[in-house]
Amino acid sequence: MKIEKNRVVTLTYELRILDENGEPSLVETANEEQPMVFIHGMSGLPEQFEDKLEGLNTGDDFDFKLDTEDGYGDVNEEAVVDLPKNVFEVEGSIPDNMLEKGNYIPMTDSEGNQLQGRVVEVKDDAVTMDFNHPLAGKELFFKGKVKEVREATPEELDHGHVHGEGGHHH
Repeated sequence: MKIEKNRVVTLTYELRILDENGEPSLVETANEEQPMVFIHGMSGLPEQFEDKLEGLNTGDDFDFKLDTEDGYGDVNEEAVVDLPKNVFEVEGSIPDNMLEKGNYIPMTDSEGNQLQGRVVEVKDDAVTMDFNHPLAGKELFFKGKVKEVREATPEELDHGHVHGEGGHHH
């Protein structure tokens, strides 16, 4: 069966980015035990990622690159902000080891959206946080295999996500 809109796709892959020396560095793996499963056209993944998979069949291999603009975009300097230290307090104090450079901290913006922020620098009264996607500014190199393609159920389409194995359980 061919990958097309509203079909459930199961993939295994390795994702590499270039490190500071220009060498490929493995950053993510979806293997047989934990494959990536999504509804094509509803995944929330970069559009070009889905476009590159469109038309492939179960058993097909893939190997492609997404340029920065087709992946998670360029690094947005406005997404790097200083927040007052008291924002990180839980019941009046900041948990030990929370504010360490490189840590990712789940946060909520003023509209209630969930964000992941990376601690860039801890100052006396503020913390510099980077809310860019971790893969922003990177070329993405995907290599993998299409394990399964099937029709999505009406319930999956209605909910916008896969149910059952590899998916969401209600």
